Amino acid sequence: MFLSNPAVAELEPYTPGLSREFVSRKYGVPLDDVAKLGSAENPLGPSPLAKAAVEAALGRIDLYPEWTAAPLREKIAQTYDVHPDQVVCGAGETEILSWIIRVFAEPGGKLLMHSPTFPIYHLFAGAEGRQCVFVPMGGDFDFHLDRFIEHIAGDVRVVFLTRPHSPTGKLLDDADVRRVCEAAGERLVVLDEAYIHFTETAGGIHLVEDFDNLIVLRTFSKAYGLAGLRIGFGITRPHIALPMLAVKPTWNMGQLQVAGGIAALDDHQHVSRTVSMIVEMRDYVAGRLGALNSFRMIAGSRSNFFLLEILDTTLDSTKVFNELLERGVIVKDGSVSFHGLGHRYMRVDVSLRKHMDRLVEALAEIEPRAG
Repeated sequence: MFLSNPAVAELEPYTPGLSREFVSRKYGVPLDDVAKLGSAENPLGPSPLAKAAVEAALGRIDLYPEWTAAPLREKIAQTYDVHPDQVVCGAGETEILSWIIRVFAEPGGKLLMHSPTFPIYHLFAGAEGRQCVFVPMGGDFDFHLDRFIEHIAGDVRVVFLTRPHSPTGKLLDDADVRRVCEAAGERLVVLDEAYIHFTETAGGIHLVEDFDNLIVLRTFSKAYGLAGLRIGFGITRPHIALPMLAVKPTWNMGQLQVAGGIAALDDHQHVSRTVSMIVEMRDYVAGRLGALNSFRMIAGSRSNFFLLEILDTTLDSTKVFNELLERGVIVKDGSVSFHGLGHRYMRVDVSLRKHMDRLVEALAEIEPRAG
C-alpha cells in the first residue's frame, strides 16, 4: 500500500450519529419513536423556502454551476454587509476546514485547539501531516483562556475557536475572541460558529472588519435544516479567501446547494421558530434532568446540544450509550466522539419535547440498575 502520509492508515475516521433507521431495525423500536439526539439536526426539518428553491432548480442540474458559487457568495455578502471577495463557500463547513489546514499550515506545522473539541479539526490535521496542540479545558469546562493564549507561540500556524463550543455548548464572548486574535499576530484564527444562531447573539462576523487574521465559519446544516444539502461558508479578508481557491475542488457547490442556500438566507421565520423551540426545550430538559441522581447536565450550554455527565461510577458513557439505543434514544458517546473527553460524558441534542421526555425516561430506567 502506498500512502503519502503513513499516519492515515492508523487514523480513526469521524464517528457520526447513528441513523433512526438503523436503531429501529436493530432494536425493534418504531421509527417514529426513535429520538435521534446525536447529530444536532434541525427537528423542525428544512427551511421551506430552501426546499422550494431546490425543487425549482432541478431543471438546471444538467448545467455546471459557477465555479466559485458566485450567486450564493453575493447573497451571503449582501446579508452580512461584506464584499463577495470576502466569502468562500464549501460543501459544509468541514470542506472549508480541510482547505484552511492545507493552505495555512505547512506539513509538520501546528494547530491549536481546546480539548475536548470538534473532532474534524484534529482528524483532518492528522490526515494532512500537521500536528495538533491540545489545551485542556478547566473544571466544568472553563475555557482557561489565559492558558490557551500562552500556547499561541512558536510554529503554531492556525488557532481554532468554536463558538459555541462543541461538545459543551459554552460561549466565548467577543472580548475573548479579540484577545485571541490580538495574541495570534500573523497566525490565522478560525472562529467556527456552526451553532451561533442558538446563542441568540449576532456572532463574530463583524470582527473580521477589525482583524486581518480571522475567518468566521458558518453552516446551513443546523438552524436552516439543510444538513443533507451540504452548504457552509466562511467570511474573512480577501487575502485569506483567495489562496483557498487554489485547493478548492473546481465545482464543489452544485446548482441545488446554491439555490437552497440563497433562499434559506431569507427564511427568517424558519430560523426564528427553530431557535425559539431549542431555547425553550433546553430549559425544559434541564429541569427534568435535575430530578435524576446519576446524571447531570453541564450548565451553560448556549447551543442545540448539551453535555451530560454520568455521576454513578458503576456506569460509563459506552454502557449508557448502548442502554439508550435499546430504548430508541441516539446520543454521542463522548469517549468515541471527542478527544480528551473520556468515559464520563455524552453529548445530547436538544429536540422536540417528546424526544426530551423519551431521553429522561430512558435515563430514569437505567439509573436504578446502577445501584
